[in-house]
Amino acid sequence: MPITDTITPAGTYYRPAAPARVATRRRLLMCRPRHYDVTYSINPWMNPQLATDNALAVRQWEGLRDLYLDLGHVVEEIDPLDGLPDMVFAANGATVVDGRVYGARFRHAERTAEGPAYLRWLEGRGYKDVLWPEYVNEGEGDFLTVGRRILAGTGFRTDPRSHLEAQEFLGLPVTSLTLVNPDYYHLDTALAVLSDDEVMYYPAAFSPGSQAVLRAMFPSAILASAEDAAVFGLNAFSDGRHVLLPAAATGLHAQLRARGFEPVGVELSELLKAGGSVKCCTLELRDR
Repeated sequence: MPITDTITPAGTYYRPAAPARVATRRRLLMCRPRHYDVTYSINPWMNPQLATDNALAVRQWEGLRDLYLDLGHVVEEIDPLDGLPDMVFAANGATVVDGRVYGARFRHAERTAEGPAYLRWLEGRGYKDVLWPEYVNEGEGDFLTVGRRILAGTGFRTDPRSHLEAQEFLGLPVTSLTLVNPDYYHLDTALAVLSDDEVMYYPAAFSPGSQAVLRAMFPSAILASAEDAAVFGLNAFSDGRHVLLPAAATGLHAQLRARGFEPVGVELSELLKAGGSVKCCTLELRDR
């Protein structure tokens, strides 16, 4: 036996250490919830009869923004527009890959003005390769980039025809996944990207066929419990090492630590009243 070989004591099993995780600096777009309120209902989480606290929503949002800055990420801000209380959910505003901008076209009338607003901001920052979509899609709410492929959700918001449209424009293979539980109406409420080849997701949010696809693509994925999914634990953001997610998703925190990630708990209780959390507030600007 070479002197460098590891000796495992009798009666024990060798357990390899979790892989070393490396954080990658990201450029992010966020929108301050200056006009945030729940005045209509377009998902099961929204109840206009339930009071919201705008000042608390702003403080919680600022806490998330400051975490990103403390971790070394670049955060840019788009000015919120009066009359668009959901504009805080920047992830829905577009999908940006390799400097190409695939615009968002919202299903519900209450949010339709958000798509052009985000597109104008991106064009004003120098993005030239921009597509205004033919079909309904709600940005990174339903398009999640995993390495050099895209997972695309449908079932409640995004038109499945947009999946091919996105593939042709963005030039990356797109895998369609069908959502079946209205509580998880966007893909980013049911699945989170952790690295270029790792995800975590809630199986019951997907159709049987889509569950089979996810098992085949990510056999070692972290699976969320119903309890962690219900506190929006999967509406998370990862930089490859740090995973920002709701503090209440304690089961996911433990699983992430076991995989070598560093979970960072975030409190966004006010924004959850509109069906949003960490990822919903965060649009990643993926330039070349």
